[in-house]
Amino acid sequence: MSERRLLSAILIACNEEKRIAQCLESLSFADEIVVVDSGSSDATREIARRYTDRVYEVAWRGFGPQKQAAVELASHDWVLNVDCDERVTAELRREIEELLASEGELAAAYQVPRRTFLGDKEIRHCGWYPDRTTRLFDRKKARFGEQMVHESVAVDGPIGRLKGHLLHYSFVGLADLLVKMNRYTDLSARQLAERGKVASWYDLTVRPSAAFVKTYLVRLGFLDGAEGLVVSVANATSTFAKYVKLRELNRAGRSGQGKGEER
Repeated sequence: MSERRLLSAILIACNEEKRIAQCLESLSFADEIVVVDSGSSDATREIARRYTDRVYEVAWRGFGPQKQAAVELASHDWVLNVDCDERVTAELRREIEELLASEGELAAAYQVPRRTFLGDKEIRHCGWYPDRTTRLFDRKKARFGEQMVHESVAVDGPIGRLKGHLLHYSFVGLADLLVKMNRYTDLSARQLAERGKVASWYDLTVRPSAAFVKTYLVRLGFLDGAEGLVVSVANATSTFAKYVKLRELNRAGRSGQGKGEER
């Protein structure tokens, strides 16, 4: 049998002292763990050093560049990307270990399904499941893009699918959901503005309503009970907030150009 492929687990963090330990516990099977911190003011780095000596501080540059920085700091070509609010299940661990120990050629990357929770409630609909994302990959054939938010992995080669799940404890409750929504809509609006997108009345009126209908009805969010309604309303609200913030950036940009012309 060929030599087992070595694995680097990577994660980015900032003020994650409440969640990072459980995440790192679930990554104990990796040959190394690389943590890239972006200026935590809590005990995140200290907790991370209990599990790995590969803890680095890198100034925040957006989700895509931040994760690519972690990839480049890794020692091994096979990389498993996990977020601080996620846990690797025992089934996924065994599947990855068997895959990396197998003979023959592997795919360039592998998608992993996620089970996401709002508080203690697992959201099985709303478009939140199975939510397959590329998490395990050969860095010689894949890399993160430059997106500030909603980052993705560009892969040069075939992409396989794993069956084991990541557990995603992204939101403790509504307050946590709103905090994250505010941060993500800030980044999304900036990203759209940098691409030259201009907010229209369609974006401010039709898109939020369509987002609610898609989440609650088309994607069967109503089957998730009250939590499904919360997710659907939050999705509509975040869509509205994103384009309102984009409109503000558009107006600020035009104002800046006008001042420049006056000079």
